[in-house]
Amino acid sequence: MSHSSDLIADDVEGYLKAHEHKDLLLFLTCGSMGDGKSTLISRLLFESKLLFEDPLAATEANSRKYDSQVGEMDLAPQVDGLAAEREQGITIDVVYRFFSTEKRKFIVADTPGHEQFTRNMVTGASTADAAILMVDARHGILTQTHRHSFLMSLMGMRHVVVAINKMDLVDYSKARFDQIVEEYRAFAKQLGLEDITFIPMSALKGDNVIEHSAKMPWYHGTTLLGYLETVELDVEHLQRSPFRMPVQGVNRPNLDFRGVTGMVASGVVRPGDQIRVQPSGKTSIVSRVYTPDGDLDEAVAGQSITLLLEDEIDISCGDVISGIDQPAHTADQFETTLVGMHEAPLLPGRPYLMKLGAQTVSATVTDIKYQVNVNTLEHTAAKKLPLNSIGVCNLSLNRAIAFDAYKDNHDTGGFILIDRMTNNTVGAGMLHFALRRSQNIHMQYVDIDKQARALAKGQKPTVVWFTGLSGAGKSTIANLVEKILFAHGQHTYLLDGDNVRHGLNRDLGFTDADRVENVRRVAETAKLMVDAGLIVMSAFISPFRSERQLARDLLEEGEFMEIFVDAPLDVVEARDPKGLYKKARRGELKNFTGIDSAYEAPEAPDVHLKTSEMDAEEAADAVIAALRERGMIS
Repeated sequence: MSHSSDLIADDVEGYLKAHEHKDLLLFLTCGSMGDGKSTLISRLLFESKLLFEDPLAATEANSRKYDSQVGEMDLAPQVDGLAAEREQGITIDVVYRFFSTEKRKFIVADTPGHEQFTRNMVTGASTADAAILMVDARHGILTQTHRHSFLMSLMGMRHVVVAINKMDLVDYSKARFDQIVEEYRAFAKQLGLEDITFIPMSALKGDNVIEHSAKMPWYHGTTLLGYLETVELDVEHLQRSPFRMPVQGVNRPNLDFRGVTGMVASGVVRPGDQIRVQPSGKTSIVSRVYTPDGDLDEAVAGQSITLLLEDEIDISCGDVISGIDQPAHTADQFETTLVGMHEAPLLPGRPYLMKLGAQTVSATVTDIKYQVNVNTLEHTAAKKLPLNSIGVCNLSLNRAIAFDAYKDNHDTGGFILIDRMTNNTVGAGMLHFALRRSQNIHMQYVDIDKQARALAKGQKPTVVWFTGLSGAGKSTIANLVEKILFAHGQHTYLLDGDNVRHGLNRDLGFTDADRVENVRRVAETAKLMVDAGLIVMSAFISPFRSERQLARDLLEEGEFMEIFVDAPLDVVEARDPKGLYKKARRGELKNFTGIDSAYEAPEAPDVHLKTSEMDAEEAADAVIAALRERGMIS
């Protein structure tokens, strides 16, 4: 089993060179807490002589201290990196370990079993070629077994080993093994898992891990190591797939060389091949496949290369180069599966950044179709995706991208969503297919545009966005500003928070998800009014910076002015013109901004009005002065 070799002592360079050219298999272990994941990995490391004497001595002492095994040394703490993991005998974080044999190198991800660490398992599964699902022979198929099987199916895992562990504790019973196999096959059929190998074993004692066990003569299948050394790598599968290369950059060191750099995600490319650049659709022919070590006759999945083309077509970072006969798809709206990856929930309507390969675009979850209960596979309604939750959602982008379904190509079908304000990764997703409407809806050209409408009205269209706590004076000041503008012949409209909730947004409540959608609809309405050439006053609490930024981003530079109507909480509570703060304090009004729902104050507003220090008329005059100063009115 060991990767030890005489070359290490006699010819280190020769050993390293031989080791360099071995295949690399990435696999993960998963299963319920206590099923033996860490013990199995430690067994593989122990047999490959990658555990050192001092840690082994400490492990032996800990085994006696915690009574984790009677008469056996518990190897599991060797791969538990956190003190809490070693003390509790569980895995909390994803732990990566390396070992090797004469045939292959391996990286194993030991993933946590509990539901609250779903995102950790998704992280470990995202790059794995295969998975080992641990099942305790005493307990059989559990809820967590179902959960992890669903996640493996979700992540497109093609090769699965069901390691029925602790067979020594059921007297190596063939009947018990067969019972678990039958039960799991029936469940896996619902998920579409097909390539499943069942191995009865004892990770603690080493039965069927490295060598066949004499205690189970009825089992004639492979050992776990035998399986790992022969299972097909994802890269081998990808080499048979259509050609894809996400563009990472354009290399032009001189006038005679213009190459497109990237790593081949799938397929094979050769000089003379016809290619298509997406999403533009431009075509060309490969003239050279260049690497720093010289030109190649062909490049395959996993290789980083530079392609030289016969035509100098427009290509940029984020584009995808495909074979001309089997190109990638292009669209700007999709059905996806999303996994919540951050404590702050993922909200529909909120603008995020989507990163897929080298592409970064603006993205919005337009609809959460349902959330999946990972324990029962039940579909439930949801208005947000909290940490570790999984939902099937519709996603809309600000422009078309090239993609493949995740099940066909993980590199061109997997993505993450990033919070624009904090840069936190809030979601990891898998593209399913393009929505039909993304192909059937197109912008219609019109002759009368925004500039023509603004010219006819003799003004510069803009949005004046008033934000602040309830009772700060937003509606009062916005109303005064509109009266002044109207008196001077300007064409205006006032969108007020309460008024809009009587019509356009009457179906929305006051949860965070509803507040995001409330502001999104208002921002889109304000954009249409700006297109009509109007000066639009918008008076909304709009508590979140992300949505105010969304409203700004919908408009052109100079068409949005943020007004922070600022009054301390004690001042607005004392005013309380609608009696809302009193209701909120009594618990009669939930999700009230400033009491039990957050308000994110603007960090750099265009105008800052401290209404505890000025009256409404002075505040309105300050806004009018700012509009004149910016050239929005004469």
